[in-house]
Amino acid sequence: MTDSSVLGSWSIETSLPISFKIKNSPGILTPGNADLLEFGTTGPGSRRLVVIDRNICKYYLDEIQNYFACNAVDIHLVAVDASEDDKNLETLLEILREMESFGMLRRSEPLIAIGGGVLLDVAGMAAGLYRRGVPYIRVPTTLVGLIDASVGAKTGINFEIRRNRLGSYYPPIASYLDTAFLRTLPTIEISSGLGEALKMGVIKDGILFDLLEKYGSDLVGKSFTDCDCANEVINRAVDGMKVELENNLWEKDLKRAVDFGHSFSPIIEMRSLENNEFQPLTHGQAVAIDVIFSSVISMNRNLLSEFDVLRVIRTARNMNLPTDHELFKNPLLVLESLNDTKKHRNGDQNLPVPTEIGGYTFINDLALAEIKDAIGKLSELNKALDLECRQ
Repeated sequence: MTDSSVLGSWSIETSLPISFKIKNSPGILTPGNADLLEFGTTGPGSRRLVVIDRNICKYYLDEIQNYFACNAVDIHLVAVDASEDDKNLETLLEILREMESFGMLRRSEPLIAIGGGVLLDVAGMAAGLYRRGVPYIRVPTTLVGLIDASVGAKTGINFEIRRNRLGSYYPPIASYLDTAFLRTLPTIEISSGLGEALKMGVIKDGILFDLLEKYGSDLVGKSFTDCDCANEVINRAVDGMKVELENNLWEKDLKRAVDFGHSFSPIIEMRSLENNEFQPLTHGQAVAIDVIFSSVISMNRNLLSEFDVLRVIRTARNMNLPTDHELFKNPLLVLESLNDTKKHRNGDQNLPVPTEIGGYTFINDLALAEIKDAIGKLSELNKALDLECRQ
């Protein structure tokens, strides 16, 4: 008979090795390119559920259908709306219902997600939830998707007017990168993607920043793909993200250089979209202004030179990125945004700021007075550059 007065205590210790591929794959939809079929069953009788951003169907639907037909794979194609407004529970449930209707096998029929960062985040979250996890493949079709969403394990949806408030860590089995998709993007999407590249250049990679400074205007004007440095920009941005994330994939350490540009911008981005009184910001545009604002804060603390701040602002302008916004001029909203970010960082600001182009530190004592000073200084710098352009 067991002595009821003796209480048991156990500790389970285990580990889950994570490895996934990020690969440049030119011509990903060419029937002879086998990358999309590298995982899962192939040949007659094989199937795939393909989730695609509805906006790109007019460009790539025929190619997708032809690719799988030529490789004897039956597909069930699900087209969903995938703007920032659609990054919600309804879209997540729509994908999950299609997965259930398809009758997806748990291991041998990886979901294939083709679209921008929103689509990849929502489809990845669906894959992580369905049967407690089925494999999925990312095929980013936007510049933000190529250099940001393709790397890392995060999935998510927006909730209560908060960006990515619900989510999980569920990495894909592979991300395949094909810059050919960028040829059909509107200019604003190219520019927005370069906002994420600017983040990496300023905080971590001086060579990447130099490329953006020198060729940023051409990258936007020539739809990115027709510039000699395009592949190097993508490769350096992806490699920088990979180096920063791979040893902290689950964000055990909440001091992250890649959070640069994401300290003030999430709340402000969402507010700009919900209120018609303000110019709406894309994700990359909001990140770029955050990068500049954080750089001004660093300059005001004598950590970064005014010369380098002006380089950052000029480079953003050359890439058709905004360098200020009405909502960034509201000090109480900026403080509210930072305080919301503190919750995500467990009560600490952990605010990454550049000390030089390609170098950084963290600050944890930013106050409202400094925010007001930064707003004023950024306005001065923009006015000076406006005058410079008119002369």
